[in-house]
Amino acid sequence: MLIPHLGPTDFVLVWEESLAVLKDGTLEKDKSSHAIQDSHRKWREDFLSRLQAAGIDQEMVSEAKKKISYVLLSAPWSVLCYYAEEISLRVPLQMVTTPNFNWSERMLEKIKIPNLMSQDVPSMPPDYYTCQFRTNKLERFLGSENKETFFKTTQRHQVLYEILARTPYGALKRGEVGIERLLSENAFSAAYPLHEVSAVDSQSLSMRQILHQYWARWASWKNYQPLDHIREYYGEKIALYFAWLGFYTGWLLPAAVVGTLVFLFGIWLMVTDAPAREICESKDEFVMCPLCKICSYWNLSSICTTFKAGLLFDNGGTVFFSIFMALWAVTFLEYWKRTSAVLAHRWDCSEFQETEERPRPEFTATAPMTLRNPVTGAEEPYFPKRRRFNRTLTGGMVIIIMVSVVLMFVVAIIVYRVILSIIIYKSHNAFLIFSAGRIASLTGSVLNLLVILMLSRVYIYLAQVLTRWEMHRTQTKYEDMFILKVFIFQFVNFYSSPVYISFFKGRFVGYPGNYYKLLGIRNEDCGAGGCLIELAQELLVIMVGKQVINNIQEFIMPKLKSWWQKRKIHPKVRAEDEKVKEGVSTQDAAPWETDYELLLCEGLFDEYLEMVLQFGFITIFVAACPLAPLFALINNWVEVRLDAQKFVCQYRRPVAERAQDIGIWLDILQVITYVAVISNAFLIAFTSDFLPRLYYRYNNDGNLQGYVNFTLGTSPSNFNANNTQCRYRGYRDRNGHFRPEYFHLLACRLAFVIIFEHVVFFIGRLIDFMVPDIPEDVEIKIKREHYMAKEALAENEVRTPKPPKDL
Repeated sequence: MLIPHLGPTDFVLVWEESLAVLKDGTLEKDKSSHAIQDSHRKWREDFLSRLQAAGIDQEMVSEAKKKISYVLLSAPWSVLCYYAEEISLRVPLQMVTTPNFNWSERMLEKIKIPNLMSQDVPSMPPDYYTCQFRTNKLERFLGSENKETFFKTTQRHQVLYEILARTPYGALKRGEVGIERLLSENAFSAAYPLHEVSAVDSQSLSMRQILHQYWARWASWKNYQPLDHIREYYGEKIALYFAWLGFYTGWLLPAAVVGTLVFLFGIWLMVTDAPAREICESKDEFVMCPLCKICSYWNLSSICTTFKAGLLFDNGGTVFFSIFMALWAVTFLEYWKRTSAVLAHRWDCSEFQETEERPRPEFTATAPMTLRNPVTGAEEPYFPKRRRFNRTLTGGMVIIIMVSVVLMFVVAIIVYRVILSIIIYKSHNAFLIFSAGRIASLTGSVLNLLVILMLSRVYIYLAQVLTRWEMHRTQTKYEDMFILKVFIFQFVNFYSSPVYISFFKGRFVGYPGNYYKLLGIRNEDCGAGGCLIELAQELLVIMVGKQVINNIQEFIMPKLKSWWQKRKIHPKVRAEDEKVKEGVSTQDAAPWETDYELLLCEGLFDEYLEMVLQFGFITIFVAACPLAPLFALINNWVEVRLDAQKFVCQYRRPVAERAQDIGIWLDILQVITYVAVISNAFLIAFTSDFLPRLYYRYNNDGNLQGYVNFTLGTSPSNFNANNTQCRYRGYRDRNGHFRPEYFHLLACRLAFVIIFEHVVFFIGRLIDFMVPDIPEDVEIKIKREHYMAKEALAENEVRTPKPPKDL
């Protein structure tokens, strides 16, 4: 039954009665869950009565056929004012008249090139100078005469959620507090603010329609994102994510272009490279030692194609590209800091974390004591630091255990590759034997990807439980600790296998007649084409495979979940009901019913994690795969549209959250940048053929004739009963001792690592010094806003002092 609702609906609570279908077709409550239903009903009644006591207006709407009940909540003016001051909402003082431009708009305007990315988006949200709300200074704020529109819709949602999150419904000692706990206990099915109702007039679109028309459609792929509209509708936190994603995607374009040119340079080398021609024309000149006990001798010329393919990823251009990407990453982060500062000021979040962020509602309700805040002087909930430290320490131990599990799986996959190679060699199938190494490596990469995805799900749930148990005061701190836990695990989970191939595989093999073993199994060697092409293959399987799987999931899963959600809400109880439903248009449904059919927004963690892991792949291991930025760019163009469609069309409207920046993700990106410089230095020095080629060219009058023979060692005479000599990769003499060239090269490799990282870090620091984090014009605006806030909130009016009587 639909009851007319007076006033704006700020929030909706929903619950469903559980039903069981008996054999005769009647519906009856499940007797086994009768006690649980009674408990839930008591919690709901208690919760709603306390909301009413807090001043929240309520209206019940029930659907008898579907057994779904909706409670429409709205906050009156007095409640909005009280909580707006309590949670430090910011309200307008004066409109900002300076237009907003981004750097690419300015650049294209200066060089007189038409800007194909710009679009005229209607209903541009105005920009204001703002300050924290104070009830006793109400008349000094813009728009205070209109109580209906003074607080923005997103601010009303924030107030309602704050009340819902801190209202108890039972015993505080048992943590029976807040809407989130009620949702987890299934006492309520959903709690959400309403989406804006679509406008009938095509000339005046609602904000949601504008976002769909100018942002979520695939045709908008080349246009700027309407970030101010996103912020107006979803809040600063979601808007900052899309701002960062768009900024990152734009910066990927030059990286992708340079990487593609380096790859094309590799294709040219395939045709002109002297060592490649030497291998392909060698025929029976280089007889190589068996790769395992049951394997046979083989000719080096058989890897002609594989060796040429390796040149695509292992050539002199990769050194230049590694330096380019290291400086690209540093410059990208520095300019993002500037962009973030501009957006934070424009969206009134410049000082959010330092002075305005309040304790989490769940923390407020469950903290065991209160303590006076030394900054604000207010009594705030408090959790002892020692108890939190002990809990954090316990969480750290769990992380170490889970990381150990990941490393165990890495070892298991290494053993799998060795065993599979042996099985293939025993099959006596000529084709399989020839491709044994590649088959084992490729299937191992796919298996590793599946293990990564499986362990990720388990650990994310575990990290949520641990972080909640640690009792962090603010939402920012809570999210930072959760993100840190998960990322440490995911870093090991995703990067352990590439790190093994880059720096350990093939390093501890030994030589014919004296091979090193682990657990009775000969240590794994690199394939015939070298370790770098195996690393490139591993990166493409993990990075591109994960992106494809994620995009398929993001495209298909929301549609399947939405279909299932509608099916649950509209069960086919009777054929007569179905006939009635067919005649009812979905447009006649109330907005709270339509929104209930949408999916719950699960936050931004998975979106950020996917992008940051991708950033790691394109920086830490870029020396092995110059095409990685191109694949990342293509993926991100798709990612922006998929995420936009999910938020606009498939998700219920999330509660708007404020944020000053992207949080601990920025620190993680900076750490990845430092790791990338060191990783690429070691990759080029120890895994790539760049330095051996350079060393040989220097000592051989600038040409590479005879380079292949230089890189091969000769087996000892007692290697086999027939005294047959064979060749193997290594700088050793016939007795298995290292040749002088090995130590010369080792000195060159170490010198290269030191010089490379010092030069890149120095240039990075120089860029950091030259590019200020906050633009000068933004600093002036911040000072202006502080001055205006001080004037607006002054207790006494400034009066002109009277001159002394004797003058």
